[in-house]
Amino acid sequence: MNNAEIEKRTKSVLHSLIYEKGYVCAVDVFLKLGYLTQKDYENWRHGRVPYLERVCKVNLKKLSLTNRLIRKFAAELKLKGSLTVYNQWGTKGKRRLVFSKSGTPAIEKLYATHFVDNQRIGEINEMVNE
Repeated sequence: MNNAEIEKRTKSVLHSLIYEKGYVCAVDVFLKLGYLTQKDYENWRHGRVPYLERVCKVNLKKLSLTNRLIRKFAAELKLKGSLTVYNQWGTKGKRRLVFSKSGTPAIEKLYATHFVDNQRIGEINEMVNE
């Protein structure tokens, strides 16, 4: 998949996630694009994988491009960034999960930020409460 195809697919996935959930995050985009399997995601969430990048099915260049595109499209749509903490699932020692091999705070923040469409969240909540 070349960069133009990645851009087109990322934009499409971003719009569908906003419609479905009212927000978009890197992990959901990676799942929808097939960069990450549900099983690998769950293994990471349970702490069985040291960092998320390790189980992604594409190289770091494509992950970085996709992350940049998420931020670009989120800015175009005027979505609000919200830093989200990802903690390990399960009953054993809860620890903060790591996205990147380096664990650099700036990179971790890029992966962990959710972009929220407050108007769409309101619409979804109204539909649920009807």
